[in-house]
Amino acid sequence: MATECSGAVGGCGGTGDREAQALASVPASAPRSTAAPAPAASPPARLVPLLALASGSSVATVYFAQPLLVTLGERFALGPGVLGAIVAVTQLGYAAGLLVLVPLGDLLDRRRLVTGQLGLLALALLAAGLAPGAVALFGALAVTGLLAVVAQTMVAAAAALSPPARRGRAVGTVTGGIVTGILLARAAAGVLADLAGWRAVYLAAAGITAVLALLLRRVLPPGAPSARVRETSYGRLVVSTVTLFARHPQLRIRGVLALLVFAAFSTLWSGVAQPLSGPPWSLSHTAIGAFGIAGAAGAVAAGVAGRWNDRGLARRTTGVGLALLALSWLPIALTRQSLWALAIGAVLLDFAVQAVHVTNQTLVHAVRPDAGSRIIGGYMVFYSAGSGLGALGSSLAYASAGWPAVTALGASFSLAALLLWATACRAEPAAVPSGETDGRSGSTARGAQRPGGRCGLRLPRRSR
Repeated sequence: MATECSGAVGGCGGTGDREAQALASVPASAPRSTAAPAPAASPPARLVPLLALASGSSVATVYFAQPLLVTLGERFALGPGVLGAIVAVTQLGYAAGLLVLVPLGDLLDRRRLVTGQLGLLALALLAAGLAPGAVALFGALAVTGLLAVVAQTMVAAAAALSPPARRGRAVGTVTGGIVTGILLARAAAGVLADLAGWRAVYLAAAGITAVLALLLRRVLPPGAPSARVRETSYGRLVVSTVTLFARHPQLRIRGVLALLVFAAFSTLWSGVAQPLSGPPWSLSHTAIGAFGIAGAAGAVAAGVAGRWNDRGLARRTTGVGLALLALSWLPIALTRQSLWALAIGAVLLDFAVQAVHVTNQTLVHAVRPDAGSRIIGGYMVFYSAGSGLGALGSSLAYASAGWPAVTALGASFSLAALLLWATACRAEPAAVPSGETDGRSGSTARGAQRPGGRCGLRLPRRSR
């Protein structure tokens, strides 16, 4: 795993930046001279917030069903053990979209790609809202997941349009919009379902998505890929996503962290509707969805993590986030005794998940900025696989042994992620900041490596 210095390439400063050295060693098949140049100025002031809004709205469509699982199960005669399949099928579609659609961000004009996918997503949501049976619903939700990956194309666009010194903030802002969309998705779905039925949730989302497509058509600047990428076939572009992850350990480690973290995330939010719908709480859709708002700290974490990454604190942010994720399951385990305990646990869990998620995305994009869409898409395959695993696992665990089993499953995913991070950071040497000694001599070492890395207790500083 490369030294985690910042979201920007060259973020450590000096010759000790192992990210920069890794980029310099890219094989001749991907010469640096063909990479997309980093922008010299920030994107228009209104663009990043609009991308955040559109990304949040798009990814929210994947999570609308979570507070509605019990109702959808009753409407379509689905047993408790298979309710997680409603979420899982959307995540499977999302995973497919990450592999086949997100790489197009490196090949096609980003404005046409983003607005076109948003338009098709609006049609898929319309089909879900009008679904007459379970088969039609599952099909529409799979297509919704497939097209909702436009959110990741917009994350990559925000990173590509931002200068390196502000890339972490841009990614944090757009990811914060995604977090807010996920949280409000549950609350909005609950309110609309109580007021007008579950179909109104998807029909309203279809209209909002269409409007956002028109707005981005006016604001998003066109983006032409590099000459080398334009000469690459679509099939080779998709295959190159796998090649990138095979070549760079940083991408693989961050991908597995995403899988485990979002498996824990989905374990909570895909499973919590069942204990809250039954005794002793028997909450309405609105009340269940409102618990998503309790995790609004996640949106704050996204922005904070972006700024920390720009300061060179990526490794420490990851460690703190994973520790909080593991601790969050202690109050969550008390859900049947206290709703306040659930709210506290949700705040900790969402804050931790989004801090790690923003750090992951910033770091993986920095590995090869010219392949940003492919890298973000490949990374998010791990995210989607983890989300689907958590959804299926939580429903099966609840059906077999109730909420204690769900809690144990989520805690297991969280502890596995923490163990992976600790093992990786101890095995990876960390660069000594400029002006510090290397610990083996009294001389100053620029870019010297400290074996073991101290798990981020002392981190490289950005050059000023």
